[in-house]
Amino acid sequence: MSTLTIAAVQFNIHWLDQQANLKQLEQLISDHFIDNTAVDLLLLPETFSTGFCINREDVQEPEDGGMALVWLKKMAKQYNCVVAGTVLVSQHDKKVNRFYWVFADGTVEHYDKRHLFRLGKEQDHVEQGQNRKVITINGIKILPLVCYDLRFPVWSRNRQNYDLMVNVANWPAPRRHIWDTLLKARAMENQSFVVGVNRVGADGNNVPHSGGTTIINFDGENILSATDNQQKIIATQLDFSKLEKFKANFPAFLDADEFELK
Repeated sequence: MSTLTIAAVQFNIHWLDQQANLKQLEQLISDHFIDNTAVDLLLLPETFSTGFCINREDVQEPEDGGMALVWLKKMAKQYNCVVAGTVLVSQHDKKVNRFYWVFADGTVEHYDKRHLFRLGKEQDHVEQGQNRKVITINGIKILPLVCYDLRFPVWSRNRQNYDLMVNVANWPAPRRHIWDTLLKARAMENQSFVVGVNRVGADGNNVPHSGGTTIINFDGENILSATDNQQKIIATQLDFSKLEKFKANFPAFLDADEFELK
């Protein structure tokens, strides 16, 4: 198994101001790359270009790509890495919360958020994703999740088909302890690295977000975390040979229950 260098962007999303968000991100990323080596994967929070506004018809991009996807492709090419984040995309008479993964050569893969946040009536405006997805970068298999997906361990159960779990979110500060706890739980129960990427600042509904962007080891220990309530890019190289050795010495996955997702 190989290594993967990952950068995670924690920032304050401007409400419904796509141009301001993309400009701010370009500056944050440029400042980070001045003194840092290249990365393989650059992760952005959920709905990074608009904020989590699901009930307006004008907050969605066409299925064949809009401003945010064009920008993702530009950044992936510029920094020669995979750039990933979610965008609200038109689909049928609703939209999907689409987690784009854009490669440097322009290839695009995506995962549509499965679990819709009932308390916020996301299901009234957003279609449920139907397919679990595993994305491969440099031989490393990655399970993408979006925000509320984190609460549902069956969907994320590792059947030895991924090495890294990624969750990008707009997870509010009042429930921050749940975010912190579940990220560690998912790492330990699935014997995988976990990266959680969250925003900071208040959104257009005055919901506060404190961050909690973090990279977690397969035993549940924090490797690196961003400072709360601050815009920050954190980056580190993950060595997946260590994961392979850990699982060989503690093969709990061999005792896992069999099941099928429908």
